[in-house]
Amino acid sequence: MKKLIISLCLFASISFTASAQKFAMVDMEYIMKNIPSFETANEQLNQISKKWQSEVEVQMQEVQKMYKNYQTELVFLSDDMKVKREEEIVAKEKAAQELKRTYFGTEGELFKKRQSLMKPIQDEVYTAIQELSKEKDYSLVLDKSSSMNIIFTSPKLDISDLVLQKLGYSK
Repeated sequence: MKKLIISLCLFASISFTASAQKFAMVDMEYIMKNIPSFETANEQLNQISKKWQSEVEVQMQEVQKMYKNYQTELVFLSDDMKVKREEEIVAKEKAAQELKRTYFGTEGELFKKRQSLMKPIQDEVYTAIQELSKEKDYSLVLDKSSSMNIIFTSPKLDISDLVLQKLGYSK
């Protein structure tokens, strides 16, 4: 009976090691930096972001100017004029905050623009990684650029250059 149990355990351990899983690593930052269309899209996003940021800053400067003028003229204003000016300042500040939210909010214009420019490139990369995973029979592919828990990876596991070759950007 003991021989049978030991034999079964030995058989199970052999079959378990025989079906070892294959792993690979990619560096998404490295891959994206080597794709020209990604760099072009990133530069375009930076230019749009700077333009919109300057628009928001101009409006915020107008609010500050209105507030400074209000403070200097405060002693000469009637109560009704004070309330009216305060309301104008608050309305202008709300408009500036709304503009900022419209451009840079979680569902803002910059987010939408980033999605429209970057998503096709990212999808293409993910498709190439999936195809390589199937071809090379990888069970798991990790991104070493986004994981803080990975301390060391063997360069043999890194398939970033293979992904770039699959996409037509050989290094």
